[in-house]
Amino acid sequence: MFSTSKIRRLLFLSAISCAAFSNVAIAQKQLTQEGFEQYVEGLKQQALEKGFSQEFIDSTFANVELYKRAIKADKNQPEKVETLETYLPVRVSDWKVNKAKEMMKLHRDELQKVGKEYGVQPRFIVALWGLESNFGAITGNYNVISALSTLAYEGRRESFFTRELMNALTIIDQGHIKAEDMKGSWAGAMGHNQFMPSSFLAYAADGDGDGKKDIWNNTTDVFASIAKYLKSVGWDDSITWARQVQLPEDFDYSLAIPQNTGGRSNWLKAWKRTEMSLDDWQKAGVRRFNGQDLPKVDITAALVFPDGEKGRAYLAYDNYKCLMHWNLSYYFVTSVGHLADRIKFNP
Repeated sequence: MFSTSKIRRLLFLSAISCAAFSNVAIAQKQLTQEGFEQYVEGLKQQALEKGFSQEFIDSTFANVELYKRAIKADKNQPEKVETLETYLPVRVSDWKVNKAKEMMKLHRDELQKVGKEYGVQPRFIVALWGLESNFGAITGNYNVISALSTLAYEGRRESFFTRELMNALTIIDQGHIKAEDMKGSWAGAMGHNQFMPSSFLAYAADGDGDGKKDIWNNTTDVFASIAKYLKSVGWDDSITWARQVQLPEDFDYSLAIPQNTGGRSNWLKAWKRTEMSLDDWQKAGVRRFNGQDLPKVDITAALVFPDGEKGRAYLAYDNYKCLMHWNLSYYFVTSVGHLADRIKFNP
């Protein structure tokens, strides 16, 4: 007789073996044009079952292509080891700062209107715009229907890309853009703000009231969509994002959020567990980066170390969580905040 623990162990090992076999099978899958065409027929059937008309499905998939370069890009994402000291000067270059200030002036009326409507400081809207697509200059030239169909066919994240494909069909069906004009990155991120289709459906906004949410060509819609996203996840325009701070030599690092928490849910739990008032951080020895006392304001903050305990330390305010909702990356969030600060303070 097997003991309960032995059975559980055998089941666990079996599950691991099955998962490993599945990954190997996907890796060895032959990606052929014929196989892709057959797979697309299955996607079209799923779309039909979700209520899209046959005429709409046939026209939308009429020119769908197998993008092997999208698969290559997905498999070969860069893993370069960097620190903020090397990352920020590239991501937030002097050119980008000057361009951001230029865009702030050029679109001042639009940004002020959107900022007031949604309660989001325009400098953060422009910072996200600049870092996601270089102010609309780099939005991707992949047909989104083809890219998502290809990545679903490739199989490693089939469920995710199939869901995003169905969301993309909804966007087209709603009349926001034509299938042939729906362009984006190899992964299906679209427009000036690089929304995945699911994010578009949740947060895209019609900023100018023309009945369409055009994040590909209409800057008012782009700005409104960025602002709506931030506001929807809790943005507060009465505070900023974070501040770089100094720590005492005997600082208790258990007070900070661990660098690697394993996903957004765990990260938020760590935030809730470690956040304190600025008065409490002051008592813990934390000071402004210039050595002065922290501001005497009634807000809470959590302490983060994007590069670990030996790197920069930031007291992060609630808006930091909103930026981490956009992209769960310390480096990305720091670059957004850094650019927004340089727009305002002209350093």
